[in-house]
Amino acid sequence: MAGGKMSPRQRMINLMYIVLTAMLALNVSSDVLNGFSQVQDGLHRTNLNMSAKNDIQFKYLSDLYAKNPVKAGPWYEKGSELHKRSTDLYLAIDSLKLLIAQKADGPKGDYTNIKNLDDLEAASVTMLNPATLRGKKLRETVDAYRSYVAPLISDSVKRAAVLDMLSTNVTPPPGTVGPIEWEQKMFDNMPAIAAVTLLTKLQNDIRQAESEALTNLITNVDIGDIRVNELNAFVIPNSNMIMRGGKYSANIVLAAIDTTMRPSIYVGGSKLNSSNGLYEFTANSIGKHEFSGYIEVLKGDGSIDRRPFKSAYTVIEPMATISPTMMNVLYAGIDNPISISVPGVPMSSINASISGGTLTRNGDSWTARVSQVGSEVEISVTAELDGRSQGVGSMKFKVRKLPDPTAYISLKDASGNAVHYKGTPKRISKAQLMSASGLGASVDDGIINVTYSVVSFSTVFYDSMGNAIPEVSAGASFSERQKEQFKRLKAGKSFFISNIKAKGPDGITRDISPMEVALN
Repeated sequence: MAGGKMSPRQRMINLMYIVLTAMLALNVSSDVLNGFSQVQDGLHRTNLNMSAKNDIQFKYLSDLYAKNPVKAGPWYEKGSELHKRSTDLYLAIDSLKLLIAQKADGPKGDYTNIKNLDDLEAASVTMLNPATLRGKKLRETVDAYRSYVAPLISDSVKRAAVLDMLSTNVTPPPGTVGPIEWEQKMFDNMPAIAAVTLLTKLQNDIRQAESEALTNLITNVDIGDIRVNELNAFVIPNSNMIMRGGKYSANIVLAAIDTTMRPSIYVGGSKLNSSNGLYEFTANSIGKHEFSGYIEVLKGDGSIDRRPFKSAYTVIEPMATISPTMMNVLYAGIDNPISISVPGVPMSSINASISGGTLTRNGDSWTARVSQVGSEVEISVTAELDGRSQGVGSMKFKVRKLPDPTAYISLKDASGNAVHYKGTPKRISKAQLMSASGLGASVDDGIINVTYSVVSFSTVFYDSMGNAIPEVSAGASFSERQKEQFKRLKAGKSFFISNIKAKGPDGITRDISPMEVALN
């Protein structure tokens, strides 16, 4: 009848439940992991294109310096340092990607073909190891590069875009206590393929920043005075990952093009009616897609030079992350904290609703409240994409009644702190018992914390002949007759509290386990 000790079997059941809950929370579908692989491949190809473009721009700047060292000298020196620092940082990130791949797949791991896509330790061990601090060092290097490259871009709008693109400031996710570092958000508990993809995106940002700075340096030399001697076509998408129903945007440009002579752009045989090379369309078909075309430009001798181009993009299903903060069910009668997010969509553009209950928003967090035990409710999420509302996901939850509470007597310890005495095998002093006002009940298992109202209970005392003397209390407080029995108790004696009825916030009154009270 003792209510304070848990059996080995119950402890094992609780441990298995915690492990199962963790496995459910950490489970990442193979479709999402494969989607990251496709995004990684697309970004990798884009980086190769961007690197080639920047090499062409730097070579053009070198040619200007060779032809006119006095005029192009200051800009060439800045361009040389820029190109070297950008390449060094790019290669340093490549080495980190390789370390993550090797941690996930072994010494022969290849970040372009990771086998254990869902490895949740490779990125954390590689980047967050307190002995190496690779993540922190990378953040500091990116911060230094951002501070260096920004002054090289004279256009204030482009400079602000680069500063934002290379920013390492992070906003803590809902439920996080205290600040969070950039490296922790990037690599903590992150699947290996996702961490490598994020690093590839960072490389893309570095090449984009280098390109903007090189373009500005070349412009400062006065590009209009010198004829371009090498042309190549490039497709520069804003993103290679698109949600179904989202918009694909890409700039199709020629490197070092004469701004007074706009090229003609053809995609799939049709001429693009855009003076700045912006190519847009709505993506509706999921999967990997390619498109190609060519650019025509009038050369100095009057002939037409045609340069082909080819690019690819990946369309994925809209994804929403919906997870109950406490566990994978909703409890009737209490506030259930819910975390809702959509990758790539700001929290202000996300809306959600629930069937069979209420869903309240407070900043970036949500609270679900349900009442009908045994029913099933569904949370649906929509997001504002390109000026219109679009459904991005939903999840169903079972509504369960709250667990039965445990009875306790509220006491004061030797330091005057309030403690909950839940019965044997622990013992209390008679003075502590006499100072107690009544009985309480609650669930405080570390997952949920709910207080119940005690409706009634009985105490059972035994006289010297072994006869049971029951006393009933209508409410949570000890009756006067019960207190009289307390006074008669001698040291080492005990009594029982049984027939305990308690009412929870779900409105259900239930019988809970009795407890034995023993005196020192």
